[in-house]
Amino acid sequence: MKTSLLVATLGLFALTSTPALAQSGHHGQHVAAANVAPASAMKMSDGTVRKVDKAAGKITIAHGPLENLGMPAMTMAFRVGDAAMLDKVKAGDKIRFVAERVDGVFSVKQLEMAQ
Repeated sequence: MKTSLLVATLGLFALTSTPALAQSGHHGQHVAAANVAPASAMKMSDGTVRKVDKAAGKITIAHGPLENLGMPAMTMAFRVGDAAMLDKVKAGDKIRFVAERVDGVFSVKQLEMAQ
């Protein structure tokens, strides 16, 4: 009987504490941060601007593989780390950029015109 009560209590504790851990947003964060290089140290990727959406703060890029994100070549929209980046490019421009995952959102952290 004591064992059943102990198991039930531990199960209840596990069920009630799990949402708190999930909502905290800090679960495992210290480990991930240690394995991420700063944008300035990352290799730039090649891409072609497909669309610039200044109102949404996004840029759509057809890009090659993004090694730092383990992502294959594709076309996708990214947020920009600095809205001023969007004033420097237009659809059709060849660019080099660094993308990172910031708070679960893919974002362009560095951007330059390809030569």
